[in-house]
Amino acid sequence: MFVLNLFFTVDDLDRHGKYFSAIKYAVDLNFFNIVIATSIVLLVCPVVQAQDLFTGYEHLFTTPRQYTAYQADGEIRIDGKLNESSWNAAPWSDYFKDIEGDKKAAPALNTRFKLLWDAQNIYIAAELEEPNIWANVKQHDAVVFYDNDFEIFIDPDGDTHNYFEIEVNAINTIFDLFIVKPYRNGGPILINWDVQNLRSAIFAKGRINSSKGTDEKWFVEMAIPLRSVSFGNGVQVPRDLATWRINFSRVQWDTDILKGKYVKKTDSITRRPLPEHNWVWSPQGVVNMHLPERWGFLHFSTQKAGTPIIDVPLPAGEKYKKYLWLLYYKQQQYRQQHRRYASELKQLNFPAVIELPDINCRLLLEATSSQYKAVIQSLPDNERWQINHEGKINKL
Repeated sequence: MFVLNLFFTVDDLDRHGKYFSAIKYAVDLNFFNIVIATSIVLLVCPVVQAQDLFTGYEHLFTTPRQYTAYQADGEIRIDGKLNESSWNAAPWSDYFKDIEGDKKAAPALNTRFKLLWDAQNIYIAAELEEPNIWANVKQHDAVVFYDNDFEIFIDPDGDTHNYFEIEVNAINTIFDLFIVKPYRNGGPILINWDVQNLRSAIFAKGRINSSKGTDEKWFVEMAIPLRSVSFGNGVQVPRDLATWRINFSRVQWDTDILKGKYVKKTDSITRRPLPEHNWVWSPQGVVNMHLPERWGFLHFSTQKAGTPIIDVPLPAGEKYKKYLWLLYYKQQQYRQQHRRYASELKQLNFPAVIELPDINCRLLLEATSSQYKAVIQSLPDNERWQINHEGKINKL
């Protein structure tokens, strides 16, 4: 599919949408070019019905999952055992799916999480079924996903830039990093950033790195200080029903036992390790975790854990933003084909006015050969959202 070729090729993104060659890919596509063309064109195209606009992109527009986090009632001891009453009261998430969603088989092993929070921390617990618990990476900020691991992705303001990633393996080795922009937009990636005062623990029902017998599962427990994921000088404590974008991933390798040790299974011809499995909470639609617009929604409730579950609807702006994301994907395809961005909506077969039973809005595009911004304006309340060529999205 052309969308895969655009953003997420196996060779360029090492199957996990991660590091290294993705930066070169973004630079080769001139994401950092300064404006070359000088004209700015404001386009108005005919009104069209928009039902068929998403044909070919359906996998990138499945509805993200949602989770509501309630406040902890008392101290949380980070030991991996989850035996506090608040943890018992907190709801489990849905089980993870394949990163590409329902078009792939369900994961062979179950994974789920639960969250709590207070004025100081976000508390995350995860349960990973695992008959063979192992881990090798011991150095902080080494590439932990070379082992089986659990990963957390956090974008507090939901603009897809300036987000956080934390990875942990079964021996509690942490890889934490700050991503200024997604890899598709050239990063940079700050590996030397650390979650200050992070507390984490692993509890295993089994014997780690022992091939004798069958293990059951391992648990992750973390306390992430709000200060460490806040911008500016203060601590940004979520308001009641505030919403963040968040996702969770589990990397799982197929293994054999060789001389009493776990080793990755290899391809019989290339002798390279078989591709890892990527299981996630909210499916991405493609094998790339670094599409923050595809992450799930985390809602914060100031009620204590154990109170009746709150049914929080999707944020109202999402029905408008999806059209900006569709335009973004179409612009990426156009640039790959023409080495420049489209300057007119009609070049993308995109309408300037969208009239549907649940949405009435118009789009404006300002573009040069190397940059653009697009604005969608709802009618008649005039709510406006903007996206640019680097995929940064915000409300105006």
